[in-house]
Amino acid sequence: MCLLAIQYQTAPDAPILLAHNREERFDRPTQPPRIQSGRPRAVCGIDRKAGGTWLGVNQYGLVAVVGNRPKTLVPAEPRSRGLLCRELLNCRTAEEAAEKCRQELAKGAYAGANFVCLDDQNGIVIYGGDVIHVQRITPGLHLLTNGQMDDNLDERQQYVRRLLTLQRLDSAVAFLAVASRTFSRKADPSGGRGVVVTGGVYGTVSSTLIALGEKTQNCIYQYAHGPPCDHPYEDYSALLRQVLSTERSSQ
Repeated sequence: MCLLAIQYQTAPDAPILLAHNREERFDRPTQPPRIQSGRPRAVCGIDRKAGGTWLGVNQYGLVAVVGNRPKTLVPAEPRSRGLLCRELLNCRTAEEAAEKCRQELAKGAYAGANFVCLDDQNGIVIYGGDVIHVQRITPGLHLLTNGQMDDNLDERQQYVRRLLTLQRLDSAVAFLAVASRTFSRKADPSGGRGVVVTGGVYGTVSSTLIALGEKTQNCIYQYAHGPPCDHPYEDYSALLRQVLSTERSSQ
């Protein structure tokens, strides 16, 4: 159950603000973010087992994210959801990516998944469970786990929302500061609730913070390669800016 927070179209300096904790088996091999070969250019981490990604940004400023979702009828050999997420980064807009995603999921070749496609104009969630459903993302703060976005019955979403809204999220700096503390929050020994999932064979294997704005030099990509309560966020912003400069320098 991955955890995603999106602050969309409310901060003047960054219409897309995003925090994401990836939850997976700890022994699943993963490559940290890097610029992928080919066109359009994209920066994303790679799941070395299946070759896909869980989150990436391309040169057009399109963000694609995928997480698991329950589904009753799953193929015997489902196609990698991460591969589809990586393929969505070949699109130019969120609209195009969402439609490509919907058409692919309609083939029935995938296990359950939630996909999110974002650019500065449109944000779209594609729910790929037993029924495929598409939802527009409106301006504001949104939370997603493995069910519906902004589910009032999802205790984890509600807990994270409370933490994120302790102060105004009206700039990239404010959002990233609060999100980095929230998404790295570990349960304390006295029983206080945490956000990072630890223990056992499955849990929070990485964390990502992204800010996308009009000015390339102000765009931010931070990544913790491991549970963020124990591994610091490292700065990958240079890779993101290099990718975004590909398109913006040609305009």
